[in-house]
Amino acid sequence: MIAASKCTRRAILRLAASAALALLGYARPAFAQAPHDILTYKGPDRTQRLIEGARKEGQVVIYSALIVNQAMRPIAEKFGKKYPFVKLAYWRADSEDITAKLSAEVRANNVVADVFEGTGVGEQVVEAGLALPYYTPAIEAFPVEYRDPNGMWTPTRLSYYSIAYNTRLAPADKVPKSYQDLLEPQWKGKMAWRIGSASGTPLFLTNLRLAWGEEKARAYFEKLKEQKIVNFGAGSARTLVDRVIAGEYAIALNIFAHHPLISKAKGAPVNSRLLDPTPSTAATMGVVKGLKHPHAAMLLIDYILSKEGQEILLGADYFPADPAVPPAPMLAPVVPKTAGVPENFVGPDKLMKYTDASEEIFRTLFR
Repeated sequence: MIAASKCTRRAILRLAASAALALLGYARPAFAQAPHDILTYKGPDRTQRLIEGARKEGQVVIYSALIVNQAMRPIAEKFGKKYPFVKLAYWRADSEDITAKLSAEVRANNVVADVFEGTGVGEQVVEAGLALPYYTPAIEAFPVEYRDPNGMWTPTRLSYYSIAYNTRLAPADKVPKSYQDLLEPQWKGKMAWRIGSASGTPLFLTNLRLAWGEEKARAYFEKLKEQKIVNFGAGSARTLVDRVIAGEYAIALNIFAHHPLISKAKGAPVNSRLLDPTPSTAATMGVVKGLKHPHAAMLLIDYILSKEGQEILLGADYFPADPAVPPAPMLAPVVPKTAGVPENFVGPDKLMKYTDASEEIFRTLFR
């Protein structure tokens, strides 16, 4: 998928949302009020009400970008043991596909999912008008910058972005230590970055626009374009790291910082390097407008954000959003706070605001 198609998809989602909102607003007004009440309820008997309602509902459905074997299946198993009266069903896909499926369901007035989760999916679903506000007490333990003041999403896991480099093609004393170092002539034609994903080229550009200001960032981009960066669109960010390991590229820009560390631990000639500032994002979770199992949905959200749920994500090599659950020792070197590198958290609100313009800069300078 190329960057240009994402803008088209967003436009389609906005149009679809208008029709979907009309359907949900007029076709089932009595139902629309009930889930809204329990989703935002803060009374002392909240948990009891959720459990009683979930017993009657009997199931909950989540669409998530979490890896099935490592995270989604363990969550389903342990959630099922805690709440045996609720059957958890899940569907795993990339964030863009989750958004498209939710839009289609709402448009058809046949909503299957109750909860959605993924990197980038929160802002897409909220922007399309497909989500409802909710409250979970678990969010009180999270840093303010990781919260949505409108209550439309909560963070489940964090992502940090770095360069990946082949240790055979980029000796330790030559590895770029700053964005300025990426302009060195030796890297011309030897770097790649991922296109077609909000966490690829748009995030790289947005990070520097926010950190440096438009004028300084644009001047840097004008120089960076001369490096003839390869636009990689043949697979995921993980696939791009594999290409670096294979020696196809010496460096990959703006990849998930932990991926090279996992491969390095298995003996691969690859490593990560954080640059200042290091961009970070949050995978977010929310509830779908028109959901059929609101009580069970809130039980699931509470569980994923609980210490037990966050530790499942930790065991799956994710970075839990709860600061009380530290990252795995192997992955700690790419956590900006641990590494002593400034972090630039690009929340869903900033992604929505800046991504389209960053994609336009990419098309103008790097296509």
